[in-house]
Amino acid sequence: MSNLSKAFESRKALITYVTAGDPALGATEKLIYDLEKAGADIVELGIPFSDPLADGPVIQASHQRALKKNVSLSDVFKLVAKVRKKTQIPICFMLAYNLVMKYGEDNFYRDCEKTGVDGVVIPDLPPEESRVTGHESRVDRIAFVSPTSTESRIKLAAERATGFIYLISVAGITGKREAIAGNLAQLVEKIKKYSNLPIAIGFGISTPAQAAQAIKLADGVIVGSAIVDRIARKKINSVPKFVASLRTAIDA
Repeated sequence: MSNLSKAFESRKALITYVTAGDPALGATEKLIYDLEKAGADIVELGIPFSDPLADGPVIQASHQRALKKNVSLSDVFKLVAKVRKKTQIPICFMLAYNLVMKYGEDNFYRDCEKTGVDGVVIPDLPPEESRVTGHESRVDRIAFVSPTSTESRIKLAAERATGFIYLISVAGITGKREAIAGNLAQLVEKIKKYSNLPIAIGFGISTPAQAAQAIKLADGVIVGSAIVDRIARKKINSVPKFVASLRTAIDA
């Protein structure tokens, strides 16, 4: 069992997203430790890119801020290597496939293993086109399922995913929502027909109440924009308290 899958063993998992290098790499490092202390089970690091697919304005803006600091994929690998000296909390990268290709797929997955990156989410790499370069890599490939996914797409994603399944709560881009999709329960059941992997719900979950609602259907929840928004408003010190409130809601 992978480190990511193990994160779902003892309790419902809280996965927190931050953009690496926003507002600075040093701040991201400290935030990883703070997120773990506040109750996060997995940290998802967004790798800055000029045109991040599926991301709404809040996260897009965070990528731009990080890019202005010249934060690169290589820099984030160095960050993870440094973090691994203090914590073994599971870490995922969320990044554009263009960055993987530019880095070189074999080099990318090799450095994921070398530095301690546990999983990879590539939103613009559909399961039909996914391939495991360096097929013996132990790095998990997390697959997306959305409210608009067909049965065949769900089956394919479930068959090719490792670590966990990322279930998108709403069609569209990331960002705060008033409500999550009404057909998530049916989607969860469809996924379970083809996979025993944990299912985590993300996109649009921005309050403890929404986290509590989503966790009834799945094994974990993913919260990103609500955290990144606090960082954008220079309220990074409020993030641990917010994450702790999510943890409390999930465990209730």
